[in-house]
Amino acid sequence: MPEARTPAQIEADIVRRREQLAETLDEIGVRMHPKTIVGDAKAKVASTVDQTAGRVVVAVNRLMTDVKAGLCNEDGSPRPERIVPVALFAVGVVGLVVVSARRKR
Repeated sequence: MPEARTPAQIEADIVRRREQLAETLDEIGVRMHPKTIVGDAKAKVASTVDQTAGRVVVAVNRLMTDVKAGLCNEDGSPRPERIVPVALFAVGVVGLVVVSARRKR
């Protein structure tokens, strides 16, 4: 059989539970405050942007490495047999854009 509690013990339990409830309500109030919600949302967006930017940097770095590997020898010297066609293609695209822009006028 459990021991009977004294009124002082019961009162101490009530005081302790009130304090716990007050702490819980304060925490809920902080979490539900609009500034907290906005701050959490901003942090989540910033994290997502940082991750996306990191992926973009890695992808661009990989692309540049692949392009350099295709246009240069292992010693870093240019490979004219690959650079000339790429340059001619780029000049052709720019020329088409210029001609197209002049026709629209």
